[in-house]
Amino acid sequence: MASFEIEIVPALSDNYVYILHDPATSATAVVDPAEAQPVLDALSKRGWTLTHILNTHHHADHTAGNLELKERFGVPIVGPRADAARIPGIDVQVGDGDTYTVGSQTAQVFDTPGHTTGHISFWFPDSDALFPGDTLFALGCGRMFEGNPKGFWNSLLKLRGLPDSAKIYCGHEYTQSNARFAVTVEPDNAELAARAKRIDALRAEKRRTIPSELGEEKRTNPFLRADVPELQAAVGMPGADPVDVFAEIRKRKDNF
Repeated sequence: MASFEIEIVPALSDNYVYILHDPATSATAVVDPAEAQPVLDALSKRGWTLTHILNTHHHADHTAGNLELKERFGVPIVGPRADAARIPGIDVQVGDGDTYTVGSQTAQVFDTPGHTTGHISFWFPDSDALFPGDTLFALGCGRMFEGNPKGFWNSLLKLRGLPDSAKIYCGHEYTQSNARFAVTVEPDNAELAARAKRIDALRAEKRRTIPSELGEEKRTNPFLRADVPELQAAVGMPGADPVDVFAEIRKRKDNF
């Protein structure tokens, strides 16, 4: 089965919107349209017609384009059941364990609260593509606006359980600042140090750092490593409950 063609569309100051085109059926979905016009421009350039809108959470920088795109194309908006009241124009509500099909590709849906209480993530295994919104970033995770450390850590464990080859299409270009923080948490992680240098080089050329690969995130992203002995030792919490270690890392990032 052919994988999605994925168009990465910059929006606002640092958002990424994703357009997923299924070559087998011409079905075309947009994930988290921060604004409509960049999506319309990208669709026109590629000659694609929108058929679905997928939302991971309610924040306006992920949903502000919903209604204009829905009106333009007459397409369904799919979003988290747990937060349906805050998703503009929602038609289809999904949650943990559900699936949703776009053309020939079927997403597995995970409830991944922490950044917001109703956050979901979409995993398309046939395209090796994960859309975690603001739950998981390259070398980071979202701010804990509405969740709690235990719930957020459990959300990250769900995503960490996916194949190492999974490509992570996250909501923002935060990777360079995340890297600068990550090396303060785990300064002896040689792979992390090397990755941080590569990221600096990419950003110096104004190139994006997305998508990243989950296997590399498992080895370098401190928020996915709260139960790893080397990380626990690095933060002075050997043998501690991973939830407490995660909470400590998140607190440090909030104050970084």
